[in-house]
Amino acid sequence: MEKATPSATLLFILVVFITWVRTDGLTPPVNVTIKALRANSAVVTWDIPEGEPVIGFAITQQKKDVRMLRFIQEVNTTSRSCALWDLEEETDYIVHVQSISTRGPSPPSEPLRFRTPKEAEKLESKTKDEVTMEEVGQSTQLRAGELIIIVVVLIMWAGVIALFCRQYDIIKDNEPNNNKDKAKNSSECSTPEHPTGGLLRSKLPKNRKASVNIIEV
Repeated sequence: MEKATPSATLLFILVVFITWVRTDGLTPPVNVTIKALRANSAVVTWDIPEGEPVIGFAITQQKKDVRMLRFIQEVNTTSRSCALWDLEEETDYIVHVQSISTRGPSPPSEPLRFRTPKEAEKLESKTKDEVTMEEVGQSTQLRAGELIIIVVVLIMWAGVIALFCRQYDIIKDNEPNNNKDKAKNSSECSTPEHPTGGLLRSKLPKNRKASVNIIEV
């Protein structure tokens, strides 16, 4: 159990004194509830009866079975909510809310007890429909990165296609010149007897038979 320091004791005495001060006609806040409960933070909300000349609020936060208190006060505001921070997970807390007018504070509201959850339990209870601002920012950055990659790939493909078309046009333009060179070389190698070129061959008579002479001695 934590020990109360002198400053905490003075604060406790101050809160007790404020609690006993009564302002004629000023009623305590109603419908005190806890929202956005997390392992280390929470938001306390309340309502003010109509017609109350309220200019601020005061909140007393206390751990269960611990004398140390946290006193939060704010004036010149119409806010009906207050954030509680630096809470401990799996810890019981008690909260009182008071309205503040120009003549002083109202009696405290009925005590509100709540317990902070574990960090793991909070993450498991988060539904798919709940999207935090951090997740939205990460999703936006991811989409921007994907878009940049797609644009770069499209530019590269366009460059490859343009290069291919250019090379194809060059090859197509050089094809008639190659055909002319081939025809010229073929005409230089040709002869009168062999228009298509080639080696000259001696002509031999067809159906020529070998003769044999016999000499008698």
